[in-house]
Amino acid sequence: MPFGGAEISEFPFPFPRELPTMAPGRWELLLFVLFLSPGLTMALEFFTTTAFLVGAASTAYYYFNCRFQECCTRAWVPLDVKGLEASLREQLFGQHIALDVIPKAIEGFLSNKDARKPLALSLHGWTGTGKSFVSKIIAESLYKNGMNSKYVHKFVTSYHFPNVQHTSKYIQQLQEWIRGNVSLCKRSLFIFDEMDKMNPELIDSIKPFLEYYSHLDGVVYRKAMFIFLSNAGGEKINDVVLDFWQRGMKREDIQRTDLENSLSLEVYNNKKSGFWHTHLIDKNLIDYFVPFLPLEYKHIVLCAKAELYSMHFEDVDQVATKVAEEMVYFPKDQRIFSVKGCKTVAAKVNYWTTANSEL
Repeated sequence: MPFGGAEISEFPFPFPRELPTMAPGRWELLLFVLFLSPGLTMALEFFTTTAFLVGAASTAYYYFNCRFQECCTRAWVPLDVKGLEASLREQLFGQHIALDVIPKAIEGFLSNKDARKPLALSLHGWTGTGKSFVSKIIAESLYKNGMNSKYVHKFVTSYHFPNVQHTSKYIQQLQEWIRGNVSLCKRSLFIFDEMDKMNPELIDSIKPFLEYYSHLDGVVYRKAMFIFLSNAGGEKINDVVLDFWQRGMKREDIQRTDLENSLSLEVYNNKKSGFWHTHLIDKNLIDYFVPFLPLEYKHIVLCAKAELYSMHFEDVDQVATKVAEEMVYFPKDQRIFSVKGCKTVAAKVNYWTTANSEL
């Protein structure tokens, strides 16, 4: 059974858009007949009253139901782009390109009442650079229930699609899931993690939902959002950042244009990227490739401080320094960039705060 229904324009009106033309005197005759037919008049009154009560009951049910249960309304899907930008500025460290691109991309998409296709963002970089963290902030800013919203759907390749032999079944299930949930809420958000581990056939099964279609089988996908997270291209990003550093240039001088084209080609031609020769790239269906840069020592300190502040810990500077000093950096002889980003910072903070409390 197909999900959803046709667009409103495809439904026939239950009554003509315009009253039919009548010869002079016909309207007076019709009113006279109605006046002389009390049974017909009472029937009309009954149906009018019933329609009013049904409409009022539906409105009341919708109001009270959506007041306490999540619905696809502005109250539950506030789409707070300003809050998104503020949260990213406050909580995201060392990612000036993502901070510039992501809020603008989402705001531009949401403000376009006649978007031609869904929004597709592809976030690339080594582990611990903030990709998953940013997707979480996006969900928390756009949906009242954040990642727990029934309109936010996250897929992790190693968990949801672990067996390549079941790819055909995964494709069917994934397409049905996307179709069914967009039918329930056009402003649905789909997050795909570990894209570098996903079977290319499964990735290409998402293609129809990212195309420039007004609708597919009556379902409109143009207001949905797709975010892809991948480690693919991380080495290319690291090489560019290291080259800037060796030339004495600031990382903030790196622009999206310095990386975007080479990044898309890198993941497209890499057989281990998941995006290898995928139609999502060669059909230009991904709107933005967003590089996440490797984090430096100073960024690790900021990550540790943020974790400590959330714990209301007092000796923030000392513990944050110890955490940052314990991390592994590359190149080995210069120790510039963190190998794991901020991935293990929380665990190390827990260790040092526990150690301090025991002293």
